[in-house]
Amino acid sequence: MFERIKKDFAGWFVVVAGFLLLLEIFVLHPGLIFSFLISIGLMYYGKRGLKGKTGNLMFWAGLLVLLISVLNMFTVKFLLFSLLFYWFVQFIQNKNNKEVIKPIIKEKKEGDGEDIIIKKEPMFRNRLFHRNETPDHVYEWKDINIQTGASDTIIDLSYTVLPQGETVISIRNLVGNVKIYIPYDLEVSINHSVLLGSASIFDEVNEGNAFNLNVIRSSAAYDQAETRVKIITSFLVGNLEVKRI
Repeated sequence: MFERIKKDFAGWFVVVAGFLLLLEIFVLHPGLIFSFLISIGLMYYGKRGLKGKTGNLMFWAGLLVLLISVLNMFTVKFLLFSLLFYWFVQFIQNKNNKEVIKPIIKEKKEGDGEDIIIKKEPMFRNRLFHRNETPDHVYEWKDINIQTGASDTIIDLSYTVLPQGETVISIRNLVGNVKIYIPYDLEVSINHSVLLGSASIFDEVNEGNAFNLNVIRSSAAYDQAETRVKIITSFLVGNLEVKRI
């Protein structure tokens, strides 16, 4: 029953939220377009056009106007209520069904062309509010692909052995910071985007308080390395730090 609710909820959530967003912006409150343009213009001009206290004041004034406009939207309130309802359903399900996930191996019969299926527990799960951190002791590596709300993530690759080939770390945050520690002998590729935040990658000068930042960096020998790590991060607000240890 709960699985069906989750599937129906996800589908209707996207459809109804998209419809309400378009309806509110273009029909019910078209003035929101003007408000968004003004606030974005203030932020951009305050960040790029003016320097010192005047520029900072204009930037934060634009950000405040944008946040107020967004939070006053009915669609945003609907999204928050829907997420709260989804969290409540998840909580009830987890409380009633405490499932222990174990590897499930399907035996291959003679003449059966199907592959063996192995089910594993992910290293991190999607959480709205949660701190993710790898253990401070030796652990088994599993590729990371998570979406979080307000969350910090710390990943230390010095306590694990990576398989040959390309290892993937994919993190999407609304608000939060990510720190990734990379051994010196490991080649790495980084693709980072953030609306408001900073990026500090190895010895590169930190780009702080950047607006609409996109950073792509790669080790010189990345394409030729037998073992390599691809890092893909996307934040609304947050900082990325990648260090060698």
